[in-house]
Amino acid sequence: MRIGVIVGVIVAALFAAVMTTGVVAKVVTDQQAAQAQVANVSCDAAIGPSQPGQTQTAQGQAANLNDGQRGIVAQIVAIGKQRGLSPRAWQIAIQAGMTESGLQNVDHGDRDSLGVFQMRPSQGWGTEAQLQDVNYEINKFYDVLLSVPGWDQQRPGSSAQAVERSAFPERYHKWEPMAAYLVENVGQVTDAVGCGQSAGLALPANKAASTAIAFALGEQGKPYVWGATGPDSYDCSGLMLRAYGAAGITLDRVSSDQYHDGAMLPVRDAQPGDLLFWATDPSNPATIHHVAMYLGNGKMVEAQQTGVPVHVRSMSFDENELVPQAVRPGV
Repeated sequence: MRIGVIVGVIVAALFAAVMTTGVVAKVVTDQQAAQAQVANVSCDAAIGPSQPGQTQTAQGQAANLNDGQRGIVAQIVAIGKQRGLSPRAWQIAIQAGMTESGLQNVDHGDRDSLGVFQMRPSQGWGTEAQLQDVNYEINKFYDVLLSVPGWDQQRPGSSAQAVERSAFPERYHKWEPMAAYLVENVGQVTDAVGCGQSAGLALPANKAASTAIAFALGEQGKPYVWGATGPDSYDCSGLMLRAYGAAGITLDRVSSDQYHDGAMLPVRDAQPGDLLFWATDPSNPATIHHVAMYLGNGKMVEAQQTGVPVHVRSMSFDENELVPQAVRPGV
């Protein structure tokens, strides 16, 4: 059964206001409350990956959408709400649509692919007429998404790939930043990326910390290479550099200098996003040789050493060589 959605002047005006002012009355929805109960849905979908030299923000990408693209985003969100789906489902659909068609209801594609999600009549997605009906397409995407085991417990781009079954699975991740931004601003929800309590962590120190955490967690699995600053590999300070760079905060290149890139506080008072340091002589900052990002509840994310990819591990404030001061960048 199709679910009718009215997308007209009012929606377009709301979207335009969001894109130009960035101000919206945000509410916590019932869907978010349910989402917060799901394990392992936090931060990996957040403000998203950036690369050295990348200047366009998620907000800037969203502002570049035309009226037709904005209307499709509004329909994705509206249908998701009507079906009682979590904001994470909306984000997955937005990422898939942007990747497959640029969020346009196209009448062509690879072989017999059609529409926003490039669905194929020959593969049983629907008739040609149905696959040119945006309401049908969105509902069909959600139907298939809900049949994917663990769709809400993995990176959104991975769930988009599970629906689309593309030959290029990594390409869906590119639109994480913009999709998360649209979910929060068009869908009028708070903390769509789940970097707060839904992560099972303490709240980040500030918005920049939330963005930095999201970036660092999104780089898990990438190799450690001494001197590397991304996007394919990192050393310890290179990961911190890029994580806070994604939040608009510039850090120095090496860990001993990053120790001076913010406000200092007792390490036991560290909050998520704060930087932790290790030194040969913890009382002498000149001997600092490692930096990591605190996540709260005795967890941290780091690029540790050669042969060990970026990862999250447990830590203790009594660890050997841990410097007694943490640093909060941007403060």
